[in-house]
Amino acid sequence: MRHRYDPIKQRWCQDEIRIKMEDQPFNRGAMRQCFRLKKLSKFCHSDNWLHAGNYVAKKYMESVDRSVYFEDVKLQMDAKLWGEEYNRHNPPKKIDIFQMYVIELIHEPGSPLYHLEHFIEGEYIKYNSNSGFVEDSKQCRHTPQAFSHFTFERSGHEIIVVDIQGVGDLYTDPQIHTEDGIRYGDGNLGTKGMALFFQSHECNEICHALGLEGFDLSEAERQAIIEHHASTPSSATEIRDINLVGHVVSPTLEERTDLKRMLSNSRQRTLSSLSDLGSLPEDEMPKIEKQRCTDSSAPILAISPNGNNSDEGILIDKHLDEDSSDISSIHQPPRSRFLSTSSSDGYAYDTSEGCASSTPSNAASLTKLYEQRLFGLPTRSSRVQSEHVLRSKSCLHTGDSILGQIHHDLAKYHEIGRFACDGDESKIDWQSALFHEEHAAELGVPEAIITMAKIYLMLPHDVLVNCTVPANEENTNKGVEFMLQAAEANDRASMLYMAKAFETGYGLGTKREKSYKSAVHWYQTALLTTDHDDHGEFDATMSDPNYILLAAQAKLYLSGGFGLEKDPNKAGELYSEAADEAMAAMKGQLATKFYMKADEAWAQLDEGQE
Repeated sequence: MRHRYDPIKQRWCQDEIRIKMEDQPFNRGAMRQCFRLKKLSKFCHSDNWLHAGNYVAKKYMESVDRSVYFEDVKLQMDAKLWGEEYNRHNPPKKIDIFQMYVIELIHEPGSPLYHLEHFIEGEYIKYNSNSGFVEDSKQCRHTPQAFSHFTFERSGHEIIVVDIQGVGDLYTDPQIHTEDGIRYGDGNLGTKGMALFFQSHECNEICHALGLEGFDLSEAERQAIIEHHASTPSSATEIRDINLVGHVVSPTLEERTDLKRMLSNSRQRTLSSLSDLGSLPEDEMPKIEKQRCTDSSAPILAISPNGNNSDEGILIDKHLDEDSSDISSIHQPPRSRFLSTSSSDGYAYDTSEGCASSTPSNAASLTKLYEQRLFGLPTRSSRVQSEHVLRSKSCLHTGDSILGQIHHDLAKYHEIGRFACDGDESKIDWQSALFHEEHAAELGVPEAIITMAKIYLMLPHDVLVNCTVPANEENTNKGVEFMLQAAEANDRASMLYMAKAFETGYGLGTKREKSYKSAVHWYQTALLTTDHDDHGEFDATMSDPNYILLAAQAKLYLSGGFGLEKDPNKAGELYSEAADEAMAAMKGQLATKFYMKADEAWAQLDEGQE
């Protein structure tokens, strides 16, 4: 029994297939072992195994829940959608991700499950991993790294497809990191996985052609990447015509809530996109060149008769030899390229010439202007400056920044010595850690804002504990700015810091002056903050109870000055309220003291009236 998954409709379907599988594995990886397998096409009405397709069945070596097999297929098929979306932007080289199924041997005891894929002939290379590894040997390629970067920006920072591996540009077993770290198995490392990718990613010519912006790294980090690749032979991909490469644009807020629907709509636009180009000025029309192949050895495309991709279109070498009926012959199949044959994939194949040709149905050749008209938003890039502009336009101050969280995670990785030479903590790059934490703070990550404020103000902090900066006027002013930003984001501890700083003038920096009026404002704001900050991430700190804050305001109103008008009546009311709060907190002696101060304040009011 074969189980197939439709990532667009998000549903499973089953059909019966006929297979022959070897008893012993011919290869194994870290988690699964591989078995050679042959499958008769459902359109074949004979038992002639000569014409059976060559496949690989993969089974986990350790016992796993049966649902894991199905989740793995979902992951790979979702990644395949992103591969199609990448191809629609007309990169120099197209990619494809293998169709994967679950097969259930219903006639075997326990009905064991296997993953089923086409057999790949060629040199198998792992181009990057889910934890920052990048292939840097002579086979180093630009396309796999650009594809991963593309998925990050095209999804609006919601996901990134990594762990790219396979033969050439035919990939298998990818991993998807999501911003919340949910779904797609234990390999989904969330924003931490995204951080590890960008820490080792250097934008290449394909990234630039797609309009992808480079991720912000410190000078030391950039230099480390350059030195790491210095001895690597150039693998630069020549861009045939940069004007034909479609630039990446961001999904709308509605599309971000359902990325699969966005990809489905993008597929549908592929079929009819150029029919809408009549509204574009003639000089803005995308240029489309039909490319024809004259190589007599070019492959041809075999497509299922009914257009159903249940037995997938296969781009096959014309000169392939017939397979032996002996299943052991699977290790010597001709080189094949497997492509999606769905009519919605946007690509037409010129079988008369034996090669794929660009046609008007290929929406990947749309210009950046037309893409922007389709989606209506500028690119949500990987660069902090661009993200900061978008957040400013949306009036976002704290939270909701995936890019900011990625920088925050990078700072934490530096702190634990992840990128230090030989893991030596004495060689931790604190400047790079500070670089990323400051970027995270700029993008409104609450914990980063508070951390940066405390570092610059020489206060104890929980993140980057051993990171220090020189004690000078400039850094103090920076710290006050961050502390004020945290206070405005409803962090109660930061409000109290600002209130006491404005009251005493200590720790206020040189850009601000002592102000009782501002102190009262922050005391009162802290008094009203009894739950969470505006992003719901930090609980309010109740170490300063309400009666203390009320008494602090009363004291300032009683003395007046520094921008605050003296008001004994207000002071008396605040002292009386503080006394009531203290009494409710079982602080009888303190309550008595506040009642006495309230009487003294009102006495000053009576004296003034006389």
